[in-house]
Amino acid sequence: MIYPKKNGLLRRVLKTYVHFILKRYFYRIDFNTIEIEPKKSILLVANHFSIWDGLVLYWAMQRLSAKNFYVMLLEETAKKEPMLKYGGAFSINKTSKDALQSLNYAAQLLAAPQNLVLIFPQGKLYSNFIDEVQFEKGILKIMEQAKGKFQLIYAATFIESFQHKKPIATIYLSRETNCTFENIEALTDSYQQHYNTSRQQQTKLVL
Repeated sequence: MIYPKKNGLLRRVLKTYVHFILKRYFYRIDFNTIEIEPKKSILLVANHFSIWDGLVLYWAMQRLSAKNFYVMLLEETAKKEPMLKYGGAFSINKTSKDALQSLNYAAQLLAAPQNLVLIFPQGKLYSNFIDEVQFEKGILKIMEQAKGKFQLIYAATFIESFQHKKPIATIYLSRETNCTFENIEALTDSYQQHYNTSRQQQTKLVL
């Protein structure tokens, strides 16, 4: 497992670079404001469709909250982009015994109210406008271990080009008050409702 590394200088450099590259490649990043509970950590659950997902969510959450940002990445991605560990990235290898270690680590992060952990429960990349979302069950173990210590926030991100040469990223955020789910299907259905509503709003923007 690859753990995040604390280095104030490199973290600031990475933050500056992320802001630079997003400004270079996107015309605008839009997101709605939601209430953040200061005494609880954040579990941010999001759809996964491109290399931009984590970066645009990092950018948005930096503006919504002062919490420390962490993101779970596949081990192969973390190895290809070693600088990301200075931005709070940690790895998971789903085919290894270390996967349990990664899930436990995520739960430990959520035990501290100053932290935010971003998870992509789909486990791999899917189309930006799929009809049905499918989650892998590892996230349930994280939620069970950190029960009562975090607030659950859903994010659905869509990237499209309108009248501008550069695309616009639109992030739809919502708070989920229920953080207890009997199985992965129940959690998936809950997120699916947010995803469907977000996609409908996005379609109205396009039309």
